[in-house]
Amino acid sequence: MTGIKTTSEKKLMLFSGRAHPKLAEEVAEELGVDLVPTKAIDFANGEIYVRFQESVRGADCFLIQSHTAPINKWIMEQLIMIDALKRASARSISVVIPFYGYARQDKKHRGREPISARLMADLLKAAGAHRVLSVDLHADQVQGYFDGPVDHLFALPVLTDYIGKRVDRSKLTVVSPDAGRVRVADRWADRLGAPLAIVHKRRDPDVANQVTVHEVVGDVRGRVCVLVDDMVDTGGTICAAADALFANGAEDVLVTATHGILSHPAPDRLKNSKVSEFVFTNTLPTPEELDIDKIKVLSMAPTIARAVREVFEDGSVTSLFEEQG
Repeated sequence: MTGIKTTSEKKLMLFSGRAHPKLAEEVAEELGVDLVPTKAIDFANGEIYVRFQESVRGADCFLIQSHTAPINKWIMEQLIMIDALKRASARSISVVIPFYGYARQDKKHRGREPISARLMADLLKAAGAHRVLSVDLHADQVQGYFDGPVDHLFALPVLTDYIGKRVDRSKLTVVSPDAGRVRVADRWADRLGAPLAIVHKRRDPDVANQVTVHEVVGDVRGRVCVLVDDMVDTGGTICAAADALFANGAEDVLVTATHGILSHPAPDRLKNSKVSEFVFTNTLPTPEELDIDKIKVLSMAPTIARAVREVFEDGSVTSLFEEQG
């Protein structure tokens, strides 16, 4: 009697949506694989159609899509792509979301508000995602919203290595732009062996993106200050914090953030700011109008590729960041 033969050989397939193909191409190059050819078109009424040009049956599929503007379109495209993989009999579906949309809406501040970060996780699960990989989530609790493994990657090593070579550490002070980022800034300070300062601010609850900076806690006079944050959106918070540091005698200010969202009017604010350099990673595409000398973009592709490989080979993603403690 002839039995049925099976193979235990695993197959990694890498896919990209249309939101940020350049990053996906870099990740593919780091992994030594090609992106799976994909047909994606918009119908006249805005509906999205997706079809993969190769069989995905039995494959471990990794789908890269960063939630950049127009954010709702790219989230919907990602959900449709996940559904297509599920219906095509993919063995596993891991979604790589370098910037996780709606992560700022992680809890109810007032009555009758949504928890949109949880809704995002539910949508991904319902579409068929088995695993999520993301970079520097705005709030750690977002990891618990998804009913499955979540690999939280960090840009800290990439950013601190650059700043450590860029700035004289004896003059460096790490600055948190608000109380909510102190924990992250503290990790920066430990890694760079630098003192820590905080910019105390108050946000107007009724006006989005409007901040009033009050005071700087810590001595920054004559220091080179590095403002650290997870994201820069309109640039209001970070530019106001930089102004407060200069007003308190800082010699120079640099800004670092994992995610450069850079919504209007961020381009004008960054260009007109006294900040000498803005350092972002490429989790999001940088707007063309911000092609200026004082913007530096560092690649997260090697980190993402290493995480993808660890997941595929049943290794440990945590081991990539154990040095952070």
